[in-house]
Amino acid sequence: MLIRFVIYGLLGWCMEIVWTALPKRRPIDWRLSGNSYLWMFPLYGLVAPLYEPVHTALRDAGIIWPVRGLIYAAGIMGLEVLTGWLLQRLTGRCPWDYTPHARWHWHGYTRFDYAPLWFGVGLALEPLHDFLVRLTPAIQAALVP
Repeated sequence: MLIRFVIYGLLGWCMEIVWTALPKRRPIDWRLSGNSYLWMFPLYGLVAPLYEPVHTALRDAGIIWPVRGLIYAAGIMGLEVLTGWLLQRLTGRCPWDYTPHARWHWHGYTRFDYAPLWFGVGLALEPLHDFLVRLTPAIQAALVP
């Protein structure tokens, strides 16, 4: 699971940097500079111990994809609230404070207009999870002399 934790952390960082670099307002800043926070690596890595068991349980239970997507979106948004609150308590601020950027947010910790995005991300993680589970033994074999 540690290998997948690292992979999810790195993929999450990349995803966030690309997302923050996408043009969102006019005039477009053609530098397309993106950013993230060091805090985000372990938060994205939490996909391994938190998301993977949920995905496996929902698949084994035969839950249809729209319901799975809603569960993923709610879970991601709940985790965003919890980790944002914890980081604010530990560091004095939430790194992704949505307050100045969004009309529909909850205390700046999560954005309700991102629910469809998290729905899609949760469903997109399903085949990635399955692929990484198959790939992990090969990665372990390559890392161990």
